[in-house]
Amino acid sequence: MSTANVFDELKRRGFAAQTTDPEPLYELLGKESVTFYIGFDPTSDSLHVGHLMGVMAMSHMQKYGHRPIAIVGGGTAMVGDPSGKTEMRKMMKRETVVENSEKLKAQLSRYVEFDTDKAILVDNYEWLGSLNYIDFLRDIGRHFSVNKMLTYETYKRRLETGLSFLEFNYQLLQAFDFYMLYKKYNCRLQMGGDDQWANILAGADLVRRIEGANVYGHTFPLIMTASGQKMGKTEVGALWLDPQKTSPYDYYQYWVNVDDRDVAKCLAFFTFLPMDEIDDVSHFTGVELNVAKTILAFEATKLTHGEKAAHESLTAAVAAFGTRHIPTDILPSSTIMRGSVQASEKSIPSIGISLSTLQSTPRVTEILGDYKLTASRGEARRLIQQGGVYVNEKRITNIEAVLSPNDIIEGKIAVRLGKKKHFYIIVK
Repeated sequence: MSTANVFDELKRRGFAAQTTDPEPLYELLGKESVTFYIGFDPTSDSLHVGHLMGVMAMSHMQKYGHRPIAIVGGGTAMVGDPSGKTEMRKMMKRETVVENSEKLKAQLSRYVEFDTDKAILVDNYEWLGSLNYIDFLRDIGRHFSVNKMLTYETYKRRLETGLSFLEFNYQLLQAFDFYMLYKKYNCRLQMGGDDQWANILAGADLVRRIEGANVYGHTFPLIMTASGQKMGKTEVGALWLDPQKTSPYDYYQYWVNVDDRDVAKCLAFFTFLPMDEIDDVSHFTGVELNVAKTILAFEATKLTHGEKAAHESLTAAVAAFGTRHIPTDILPSSTIMRGSVQASEKSIPSIGISLSTLQSTPRVTEILGDYKLTASRGEARRLIQQGGVYVNEKRITNIEAVLSPNDIIEGKIAVRLGKKKHFYIIVK
């Protein structure tokens, strides 16, 4: 057990929104190992960046000697949490929930150590799946006030669009989770996103009413970018932690391209770098800020996909865009200078064309359309007119522009469409 208090670390990094009884909780976290839990509904076969606040909070807590319970909501996922939703979730089959749960545990294992009882993963279907409804209403339902529940923002919003009785039960089920975890594992703290505040309060209140025990709740803020978007939302949807859904290279590119105003915040949230170093980043500009973005992308990718994938993504970015002032302690300078073309070609999609094709000086629009880098030549022309086509990082402004052998650099031509679509034309 660390002599430092994890609560100080969480607050300094921005993981603090609301806390029940903050002073007694602070004292508790400073003097003994506390078992706590965070819930993850297995509504998909992968976590995404929106889950990372909870995942990173679990990891920080464990590093300070506390024991995490990752509760996979196999039971609650079959009901659906109305929090933050404008319509009812789709119902899930039990088989799908079980399959998803196994994949989520594998992803969580990159951040949290489950060996030798240092952390626990449980499925709340274990107790929710066999509940007797009459007994549940008599023993648990009697502790809940409908009037009070309807004052919570979650339910007030959903009343405007339609709230099913099934969803209305969700808060009771999540509260029952806290009660069961307290009974089975002496779990004394529930953590979650700030949209879970009402559910967390309900759970803490239920444990106090039935067991007379002091238990606590803590939320962290919902992560938003400086432009007001949800963190982790991309043009093609969520930024997944599964490499089959979001490749390590695309994952790296998301972080290296975050808004300048979000760099320090993301370093605090999504890396374990010391805050003494991160605090200075808010004053960085120019070259220093590019260095910070590279470190953020490398560290975030390493945590989610491993060090090898982080190195390959960094190397691919170097090959595509140059060094961007890469710190030499991340990757040896000799590797940076080489650019490791082999690794980059694996990470960035490529097409192959013959040298004789280039010698005929084809139009850029022809190459883009004919080789399916765009849907058609017409779309390629529109992209050029909108300023969204780059060859070797030089913007193409003329729809009659051509490619030639003069564009070949180390056996390839780099093409970028918009901000994030990168391709190599490999010349054979």
